[in-house]
Amino acid sequence: MSQYDVLIVGAGHAGAQAAIALRQNKFAGTIAMIGDEPEIPYERPPLSKEYFSGEKAFERILIRPAAFWQERQVEMLLGRRVVSVDPAGKAVTTADGETIGYGALIWATGGKPRELPCGGHHLTGLHTVRTRADADRMLAELDGVTRVVVIGGGYIGLEAAAVLNKFGKQVVVLEALDRVLARVAGEPLSRFYEAEHRAHGVEIRLCVTVACIEGEDKVTGVRLSGGAVVPADMVIVGIGIVPAVQPLIDAGALGGNGVTVDSQCRTSLPDIYAVGDCSQHSNRFAEGRAIRLESVQNANDQATVAAKTILGIDTEYDAVPWFWSNQYDLRLQTVGLSTGYDATVVRGDPAARSFSVLYLRDRRVIALDCVNSTKDYVQGRKLVVEGAVIDPARLADASVPLKEMAG
Repeated sequence: MSQYDVLIVGAGHAGAQAAIALRQNKFAGTIAMIGDEPEIPYERPPLSKEYFSGEKAFERILIRPAAFWQERQVEMLLGRRVVSVDPAGKAVTTADGETIGYGALIWATGGKPRELPCGGHHLTGLHTVRTRADADRMLAELDGVTRVVVIGGGYIGLEAAAVLNKFGKQVVVLEALDRVLARVAGEPLSRFYEAEHRAHGVEIRLCVTVACIEGEDKVTGVRLSGGAVVPADMVIVGIGIVPAVQPLIDAGALGGNGVTVDSQCRTSLPDIYAVGDCSQHSNRFAEGRAIRLESVQNANDQATVAAKTILGIDTEYDAVPWFWSNQYDLRLQTVGLSTGYDATVVRGDPAARSFSVLYLRDRRVIALDCVNSTKDYVQGRKLVVEGAVIDPARLADASVPLKEMAG
């Protein structure tokens, strides 16, 4: 049986950062990283943006080159999937029956794309965007594609729609709610992005639900619950992820929507940590609620906390969340969590395609969405961290820098 001082399950952002942080903090023990894909760790966000559009080759989205991992003696166990965990024996078992022992285990598996309940997943032309292989399959089919249906009006769906529109495809976005980005942003931002996509020729259909995917071997369309069929040569499903934590839950770890961790990223199982998209933690920027954060920031920061905790360095996770999205020539930067806001302030002019939406709860600034407004994003961070109380009329005055409003 192979044995490692630290075994990292998951070779994405969180897994990579855990290994990096261990070596940066002078950990001299053995480290191995298990990944179910054949590639060494790479960035995920470009899969629906720069990699998909051809702006970046795969080598440019690697988190570190292969030589980096070799020099730091991080062993890569790729193309393997962990199916069970034995906390008492301190070992994991892979799908091919291999048993691997550990001193400490960092679970950094992220999640799997949520599937449509109506099925159709066997059909050629039906895609999700989670891995390099997913993106490559879509790119390989594009020459024979004219009409694309994107199911889900979140960031992944809208980013894919923007790239496909750039490729000259006829794109229809289907969203079950009454606006795009409804789960993550306020109405001003939703309406702005709906208008932008429509101005580029993307059709946005709201308040629609999918009944089934049409086609025998290959997708031909999407049937809606009302009976109408939207023709399609390709269908992209972007309706969220399911955290990949079942082996830990089966082993007795506490969890629900992800595996539960404390402020030091420890699960309820001894010497087992969980970080990134798959971990559920109490977050002060969400009023202390237990949440999962699907972001590179969270993956990196939690991974660093887990690594330091393993090394006995006193630390806790308390980072302000941030996110970004690129669509057309629009760069959206978000800081904070807008969940539970009771008021919004629009700062700047959306018609000028450079503005910010500030979110308030009990008069305190809790988040900002900044479109082509990096200055607001950078300066607004302090307002979020402080929970600043500022007159909304002053916040709306774009002639006054946000840094002048901070305490």
